[in-house]
This record gives sequence, structure tokens and C-alpha cells, in this order.
Amino acid sequence: MAYHILVINPGAGSTRVALFKDKKSIFEENIKHTPDELLQFSKIIDQYQFRKKKIMEFLTTKAIELKSLSAVVGRGGPFKPLTSGTYLVNDKLIYDIKAGNYQSEHPSLLGAMIAKEIADELGIDAYFVDPVSVDEFWELSRFSGLKEIPRKALSHALNVRMVAKKTAQKLKKPYEKCNFIIVHLGTGITVACHLRGKQVDSSNANEDGPFSPQRTGTLPTIPLVELCFSGAYQLKDIKKKLNREGGMLSYLGTDDVQEIEARIAKEDKKAELVYNAMIYQVAKEIGAFAVVLKGKIDAIIVTGGIAYSKRFVDGLRAWIRFLCKKFYIYPGEGEMEALALGVLRVLQKEEEVKAYE
Repeated sequence: MAYHILVINPGAGSTRVALFKDKKSIFEENIKHTPDELLQFSKIIDQYQFRKKKIMEFLTTKAIELKSLSAVVGRGGPFKPLTSGTYLVNDKLIYDIKAGNYQSEHPSLLGAMIAKEIADELGIDAYFVDPVSVDEFWELSRFSGLKEIPRKALSHALNVRMVAKKTAQKLKKPYEKCNFIIVHLGTGITVACHLRGKQVDSSNANEDGPFSPQRTGTLPTIPLVELCFSGAYQLKDIKKKLNREGGMLSYLGTDDVQEIEARIAKEDKKAELVYNAMIYQVAKEIGAFAVVLKGKIDAIIVTGGIAYSKRFVDGLRAWIRFLCKKFYIYPGEGEMEALALGVLRVLQKEEEVKAYE
């Protein structure tokens, strides 16, 4: 029996939609939303009916027979801390999203809401898989240095875990017996440490770790506090600087890695220095997690959109090649495939579905 799975992945300015027949993608579309369309909503959570309508209109153009669907899956957001796996979207989760019981506001929160509404109309189940809030930290990872501010387990868990499992298959070794350091290179950067199948530590793309195309990563604390109390900024301005206007964008006025590489090709020394600094910071984070694994590393894995850049990946590898001989690259995000495969494992009874409680 073939399973048809509708996949929904809301992002900042678009909603990606895909249809899978078992492991095969039948189609994938990125439905873009203009700033004016989204600005009519005061909160991200209010966008879900608008985005659902756009999805349904698109499915109509593709002449999709909705009754043929076996399941609907939405990307999981920054919910409360959860273990990894595939979850049913239930009424408790929808209540928590609408009540604001989550760790941060992000468009991925909409995935579960839209998936459940579509699924309920069809009498089938809705799921989410390895949400942003996957939390398998050991207690050592939670310390920040200030008791009022524990470190949060928020990461690109969905794509990170998928490429980890793919690498375990290549190594012909159970994922649960593997030690990996995994780097997701995108608008935000996650460096994750997997110890015997558990993500025991990771950087948080919004709060620490290396700087990225848009985000500051870890900052010197005293100068940051002084900036906050300078009188020049409100809270919303500071958050915007940290998560939307930091990193490469702050230094170079662009977050486009290809544009920056073009500048470097024209001998722009500042662009080259900033570019190399980002590579350097990612390499340092990998080195830190090599310590967590006590040097027992089965592979270092690189994924995400920037992984398409040979220049960046080669530059990163030059810093870290002494840590581990096995180095795997999976360019792109792979989130749609990861969502579909997570549901397929449940439908084929290879994995137990989990309940959000």
C-alpha cells in the first residue's frame, strides 16, 4: 500500500508545500507571501487561516484529490521541550499554541495548526516531526553562567537528525551507537553534538554559537548590556538587531553568501575577512563539541543552504580536518523529506507515534 503524505512547512516569507508518495516527492512548491500580505496580521499566529487558504488554492491548481491523502504533516515549532520523534497533533498542542505556551514566536508554529485543520476535514491524522524544541540536553548543557538564564535546547533538529541517520546508514552502524558533530548552515546556524543517538548539546541559532548571515550568535555581555541601556533602542529593536540584522548583514550590508563570495572574487578584503571570521567561529564551535565527545567522533556532517558553497565548506574543513577523517556534506535543508519520512516510519509501523502531553 502506498501512502500519500501532504507536507506543510511555514517560513518567514513563504509556505512550502509538498506531496510525497511514500519516500518519493511528487511535487514541491514554495508559496511566497509579500510583506504587505503578512503585515496585516499583528501576530504570526493570526496568519494560519490566510496561509491555509493559499495552500488550498495551490492544491486546487494541482488537481490534488484530497481524499487520497493518508496523512498531513506540519513542521514542528519552538514548543515546550520534547524528545525527538513523530508526534500526533492533538487538541492539547493546538490549545498551547493559541494560548502562547511556547518558547518563542516563529512561523513554524503554524505548521501543526494548518495540518490539523486540513486533516480533521478529511478524517485523517496530522503529525509533526522533530520540532525546533527537541530537548535531549544533559544537565551540564543547561548552564549558562547565570542561574536566571538557563540555556535552551532550540535547534534545526529536523534536518540535523535526518542527515545524522543517513550518515549512520552509510557507516553501516546503528544511529544509537554513533557520535556525530553536525553543522546546519543557513540564515541561522546550528552546531549540534550527537552522543549515541542523543543531541546532548547544541548551539542555539537565536541566542549563542557562531554568527551567521543574519544573526549575531554569542556576544560580549557587558557591551551588549550597555547597548541595551543606551537609550537608543527599545526591546523590539535589540531583538531585531540580534536575530535579523546581525552577522554578515551587520558587517557587510547583505546576508547573501553568493553576493559576498562575488565581492571576494573582486578582491574585497573586508568581505573576505568577515566571511573567514564566520568560518572560524563555526570551526571553533565544532572544536568545542569535539571535547564533549572526548575526541570519539564517527563523522562530522555539514548541511543547510550554505553547504552548497564549495568555498565555505573547504574553508571550514581546513580548520577541522584533524578532528575526524570522515566528513559528509548534505547541501540544502531537507526538511520536507524529513517530515515525510518521519510520518512514513509511523504509518509503516517502523516507529511508535508519540503523544504531546
